[in-house]
Amino acid sequence: MSDEINVAQEAWLWLKINLAYLTGALAVLVIGVILARMLSRWADRALTGNARIEPTVAKFLSNLIRYALWVVVAVTVLTQFGVQTTSIIAALGGLALAVGLALQGTLSNVAAGVMILIQRPFRVGEYITAGTVAGTVQSIGLFTTELLQLDGQYVMVPNNELWNKAVVNASRMPTRRFELVVPIAYEDDLAAAKAAMLELAAADPRVLTEPAPVAFVAALADNAVKVGFRVWCNAGDYLALSWALNEGVKLKFDELGLTIPIAAPAAAPAR
Repeated sequence: MSDEINVAQEAWLWLKINLAYLTGALAVLVIGVILARMLSRWADRALTGNARIEPTVAKFLSNLIRYALWVVVAVTVLTQFGVQTTSIIAALGGLALAVGLALQGTLSNVAAGVMILIQRPFRVGEYITAGTVAGTVQSIGLFTTELLQLDGQYVMVPNNELWNKAVVNASRMPTRRFELVVPIAYEDDLAAAKAAMLELAAADPRVLTEPAPVAFVAALADNAVKVGFRVWCNAGDYLALSWALNEGVKLKFDELGLTIPIAAPAAAPAR
């Protein structure tokens, strides 16, 4: 019984001595929680309401700010209790470093994903080529980007692979240029070949009049004159127009009796 009384007395004495610290810690906790919630909500509204910031990035940054504020509140409360937070901060820093080294590849993908979402080299629905990968962007996440290839195959690409390569975006600009180079024999009518190409361009409504289509001599090869043909079209018409003009040139040249020389196969090496 006396032991219980001594424990109670010691507890009461500790409470009287540390009442000011407890009151200060409680006040810091309440005020810190309120401020943390207010600032995190303000940051969330500011980030998600900005049309220039992708929703995924906005949510990621908002959560990062929220967690950082909670850490500040926790450290401040511990300081009110007289806890030496220097060692705790050092331990958290070491833990963060260890986790960062263990997840180096994953974190690099996250960093690349954030940069892709901020810089916007491509958006969902655009057709891109990066290295050996090409396809229409289906979704952009913090870790990976999903593509759909022209043959219907699904490709998931780590963001780090896209960020470290040159990205060619075929859908970003409203118009594209299509170029075709066709060889004809030296004895064929060059003017007729160029006129036929321009006639095909004029007959196709997908070909833009500005910049105007142009036909020209691209090169003088050993066994042929290479005739170049350039037209501009809307980006969405590029693929279908390229097919149509390739076929149209072949049929038109056959109609005019223009020949397309076939390059002789390379000679086999002597043994």
